[in-house]
Amino acid sequence: MNRFDQIIDRKNTKCYKWDYNKDIFGKEKLLSMWVADMDFQAPQEVLKVLQKRVDHGIFGYTGLTDSFYDSIINWMKERFDWEIKKDWIIATPGIVISINFAIQTYTKEKNKILVQTPVYYPFFTSIKNNNRKLVISELKLIDDHYEMDFTDLEKKLADDVKMMILCSPHNPVSRVWKLEELQRVSELCLKYNVLLISDEIHSDLIFSSNKHIPIPTISNQIADSSLTMFAPSKTFNVAGLSLSYLIIPNKKIRVKFQKTLLKLGLHSGNVFGIEALEASYQYGRKWLEELLIYIEDNYTFTQQYLQNNIPQIKVIRMEGTYLLWLDCRELDLSQKELVNLFINKAGLALNDGSKFGKGGEGFMRMNLGCSRKLIEKALMQLESAVKNI
Repeated sequence: MNRFDQIIDRKNTKCYKWDYNKDIFGKEKLLSMWVADMDFQAPQEVLKVLQKRVDHGIFGYTGLTDSFYDSIINWMKERFDWEIKKDWIIATPGIVISINFAIQTYTKEKNKILVQTPVYYPFFTSIKNNNRKLVISELKLIDDHYEMDFTDLEKKLADDVKMMILCSPHNPVSRVWKLEELQRVSELCLKYNVLLISDEIHSDLIFSSNKHIPIPTISNQIADSSLTMFAPSKTFNVAGLSLSYLIIPNKKIRVKFQKTLLKLGLHSGNVFGIEALEASYQYGRKWLEELLIYIEDNYTFTQQYLQNNIPQIKVIRMEGTYLLWLDCRELDLSQKELVNLFINKAGLALNDGSKFGKGGEGFMRMNLGCSRKLIEKALMQLESAVKNI
């Protein structure tokens, strides 16, 4: 049996994805396919390292050693042929936290910050909660995939925008941006003196015919005007260990961020997050290769099932991540009715597309990071619900 076919009961483990359905969706007995973590165990080699650390039994204050930095340096070189320096790396407790820190560090209240919708919704709350102005450039849906609207993007960036938050690869529309697209974004940010924040947490989860390109590798100029954010959390399913890192080549920009961390008293990491990152990057390659094949097969299975049995629901072409963007507009339902269909008729907990901002109505986000048997069960329940509309 494929290791990813194993169904592991995550209930009663303080699991946000499975234990809080009643609070979030108003109904407890749902198949959970929403929040972006997977129902797979982390690689066995990672679990062994963590177990060894547990067996030691002492969990005092923890520092970062050369092995931590070397793991990241080697991973970036291996995955993206990108040579980085130890000094460029800053450890943080999470990507969303880091985005908030960046907003507080490099912008002032009322400053404009641009995002491209539909997009990961904590971008919105991070901007609004820090009393900045949200600027939206909506992506264009062309056939079964999204593209950037560069005419609109330039118009918006030219209007005194101070920061752009790029989602690369893009959540929820599963775009892996191509070189020419990233070059154009970089050119526009440089032209209008916009600091570029690139959330690249899904950068390891790339389908076979695509290639992820870290934004600083586009040019020395954009490397000097950007912050790039990574984590092992999505890749190896260790989000609960709360560790991410930034790569900031520009010393002046880097020092500003470090000063923010000092002001907040953030100077040590989670011992298990540190161990998990090192072990994942050292031993997790084979596991990741197998995972990517399984996720891509899950996508193909879902696409074919919908095409054959629920043709009213279309899939947006996946290029990476394990998050599938479902186009449900042919069902001709209001967003409220669509959400009700999934929760109360189909018994499924998916993300409401409207939460991802402008362009999200009529869509739902489905998490394919689970066993194929669970996906098949979910699709059968959805098919029955649609037939009874």
